Amino acid sequence: MEVFAPSFVKPPGIASAMRLALAGGAIAGFAWIWETSSLRFYGWKENAREVEMDMREMVDKVKLGEPLYGHSQLSPYHQGVAARNSRYSALFTHALIWPNFVNHPYHGVDTTKYYQQAERELEDERLRNDGHDSGSITEAVKDKAKSVFQQQKA
Repeated sequence: MEVFAPSFVKPPGIASAMRLALAGGAIAGFAWIWETSSLRFYGWKENAREVEMDMREMVDKVKLGEPLYGHSQLSPYHQGVAARNSRYSALFTHALIWPNFVNHPYHGVDTTKYYQQAERELEDERLRNDGHDSGSITEAVKDKAKSVFQQQKA
């Protein structure tokens, strides 16, 4: 390019410009990848894989008795602030990348589907084991599902 349209800039200046272009391209590429994955989470792009992975992960957590969205050291108020501040942040990625590393329960997802799927899987496992007693686990999952459902109705 310099041969056909010389800028009369010395080689150190060209190297600085190339480093700046590399940094800008790397940041823009990261932002593009971030936004693309975020749009899948919103359901605005193909996300069947994400739905399947989410169901598997959450059902496994229900079976182990772990909280669905992890433990957080923040108060419920600050968890809500973090959730509200980053809810649609991917739409502003072109100007500011705003990640959310806070574990919070404010995802807008009906969690009863995870408990119902875990209950179905535990029942299938119980039937496959031909009479091995796992009723206490199934009852615990049913009780948890009922309590979550009642909390969401309130």
